[in-house]
Amino acid sequence: MKTSFLCLPALCVGLSFAADAPSKVGIIHIQNAILATKDGQKTFGDLQQRFTPKKSELDRKQSEIAALQDQLKKGSNTMAEDARTKLMRDIDQKTKAFNRDAEDAQAEFEQQQNKLMQEVGQKMMAVIDKYAKDNGYSLILDVSSPQNPVLYAGNNIDVTQEVVGLFDKNSPAASAPAAAKPSVGPAGPAPSAPRTAPAPAIRRPPGSVK
Repeated sequence: MKTSFLCLPALCVGLSFAADAPSKVGIIHIQNAILATKDGQKTFGDLQQRFTPKKSELDRKQSEIAALQDQLKKGSNTMAEDARTKLMRDIDQKTKAFNRDAEDAQAEFEQQQNKLMQEVGQKMMAVIDKYAKDNGYSLILDVSSPQNPVLYAGNNIDVTQEVVGLFDKNSPAASAPAAAKPSVGPAGPAPSAPRTAPAPAIRRPPGSVK
């Protein structure tokens, strides 16, 4: 069973040991695992190859800028003012263009990398699910993702309903008498109480039980 909720690793482990069923917990570094597979190595190796020409072009432009900067440094005392100003302007323009190209290439590479990571990750999740069930794991945590560490959680460790029941049992609202319904006599319904402003809505923290 895949999960989409946020959960701290320490809390997840604590809940797993609170269940009656045997609790076997495992950890995995999912990103390293994906990149270590033959499928992952080929997929991301192909991605690197596709971006090699772009990297070579960026390296060439960077070397060109470095050569101009070296030329400016060596001729700073002998170069005419007009030539020096033109050279500085060329360096500035080429540097700005290089930065834009480098940022675009990096953004495109990361976008493709994330897409491939998701594709291979879906296959990996199916393997994790089968491995956990076959080997008696109740919980598997991804140590590379503190925001959403739960990769697999068995149904036998879900304590949601038990916690809700215990909360209601110990809540003051649970023991409060129910409000009496207005009676209807021969003369019609009893006068209603003055209307009051509605109570402000309670803002629940993300992930809380509704």
